[in-house]
Amino acid sequence: MKRSGLWVALLLAGVAAAAGGGYWWGMQQVGHSSVEMPAAITAPVERKILYYRNPMGLPDTSPVPKQDSMGMDYTPVYADEAVSNNQVKISTDKVQKLGVKTEQAQLRKMVNTIRAVGQFQFNEQRLSTVTTKFEGYIEKLHVNATGQPVRRGQPLMEVYSPELVSAQEEYLIAWNGKQSMSNGTPESLVGIGQLAESALKRLRNWDISDAQLQRLKKDGKATRTLTMYSPANGVVLEKAAVEGMRFMPGEPLFKIADLSKIWLLADVFEQDIALVHVGQTVNITVNAYPGKELRGKIDYIYPTVTPETRTVKVRVVLTNPDGLLKPDMYASIQLMSDHGASVLAVPDSAVIDSGIRQIVLVQLREGLYEPREVKLGMRSDGYIEVTEGLSEGENVVVRANFLIDSESNLKAALSSFGDNGLPESSLPISAETNPAPITGHEGH
Repeated sequence: MKRSGLWVALLLAGVAAAAGGGYWWGMQQVGHSSVEMPAAITAPVERKILYYRNPMGLPDTSPVPKQDSMGMDYTPVYADEAVSNNQVKISTDKVQKLGVKTEQAQLRKMVNTIRAVGQFQFNEQRLSTVTTKFEGYIEKLHVNATGQPVRRGQPLMEVYSPELVSAQEEYLIAWNGKQSMSNGTPESLVGIGQLAESALKRLRNWDISDAQLQRLKKDGKATRTLTMYSPANGVVLEKAAVEGMRFMPGEPLFKIADLSKIWLLADVFEQDIALVHVGQTVNITVNAYPGKELRGKIDYIYPTVTPETRTVKVRVVLTNPDGLLKPDMYASIQLMSDHGASVLAVPDSAVIDSGIRQIVLVQLREGLYEPREVKLGMRSDGYIEVTEGLSEGENVVVRANFLIDSESNLKAALSSFGDNGLPESSLPISAETNPAPITGHEGH
């Protein structure tokens, strides 16, 4: 009995020890586990919904969830997606699909290229008319065809004039009398000298050259005919002289044009005339000589405007030593006009012109654009000057800006500009209820 009681006591002591050890081990595990337990996950912050917009991009919003006529759910617009009411937001994938391209507004030299067309004309400063100051008859023509080239001093015709013969005889009588009376009284010498001088002046007033007068003195007899010479190099434009005809004083017999320098009269459009000035060098191409480029300088700007074409004639002077350029030939001119200092400019494709004002889309960041009204200046080869509304280095949309207008309801953004903008009816307001104030739209 005593031995069985001892075994029972030992068994109870072992059970108690095991229970105590298990309790101690369990407390250790609990303490260790509390140290390594991960931090509790915080509950997600709820995003505030401003309104719901039409899933098809129509200008229709709702303050509460709804569906369109096709059963599609309206898309929520969250507060953290809102933009200023004068900005436009487009999703990144939509930007890629639209092919949006931007370019920086930069300072650049504005060089305008002005083009015009014109015709070559005779140089009016190099036209000569052959006429006489006495009456007579044409005895012989040395130049008898229109268009015939002539040189300065070349004989044109021989004329007979009774007045001319009489004047020559009077001069010879006075000249010979002066020589024979070298020992006469002073009074007689003065008289005969005045007579000779008077006859000489009469011949000179009829444009008789000194060489002809010297020959008259040398030969000592009057010639029946007088040779008329060309006053300049050129070609005969008009020939009224006919062999055997009678002519009167002042009647034009030949008209000669010197073509060594020729005029080009070009028609410059009225809006370009402020960029043209005297002395400017122009490049000229002639239809008759393709591939050959000529240069000339603007000599004169005519003071009148042709009302039918709204153009101003500009005169360019060119040298024409070989006679390749002929009157009435067509030509094209091109000139470069440099405006001096650099100005802020953007590509002209960046400007949305409504006719009342001009707008550019400024990229604030990827997918976020701000329509901005600008004032424009001069244009030059695809670029346009911006005088107000833009700063150097700002990116402007140069391609797909009209698509952004279509996709993102740009009209609503422009309405924030004031009374000159679009009416409030163009704002995306739901037809059912009046939502809370809308701060922006996002196109998808």
